[in-house]
Amino acid sequence: MEFISHSAAETENFAAELAKKLIDGPRCVRADGQSCAIALFGGMGAGKTAFVKGFARGVGFKGEVTSPTFALVHEYIGGAVPIYHFDMYRINTEEALYSTGYYDYLDNSGFIITEWSENIADYLENDAIIITLEYCGEDCCRKITVEGEV
Repeated sequence: MEFISHSAAETENFAAELAKKLIDGPRCVRADGQSCAIALFGGMGAGKTAFVKGFARGVGFKGEVTSPTFALVHEYIGGAVPIYHFDMYRINTEEALYSTGYYDYLDNSGFIITEWSENIADYLENDAIIITLEYCGEDCCRKITVEGEV
């Protein structure tokens, strides 16, 4: 699936609709009880945090959503399902990934959304939904590509 966004608001709206679709589908409540992993790929300023803001709104979260660059993880509780928002900018080994608590969060139900997933690509779950955000010519234009079962 591909979507062309011309603004942060369009990116957020696309993500909100995707979240609603995932909540209603089989991916949200997995038989094994584990979180649904969503891996965001994209360079600095590509719209990853805007995507997470919209996704959180789509599950009904009403609070503030910010990049967890220094905290490594933010938990957004209060919507239909929890979201665990990771920033992997400084993570590039499995040992470092383990130290973030990422693997522990997999045992929770909800969504794990990771920014800078290119840094942990070798360690992503086989069934992770891959979302790539990339510039497409114009200043505000982003191409959002969604791969995996949605």
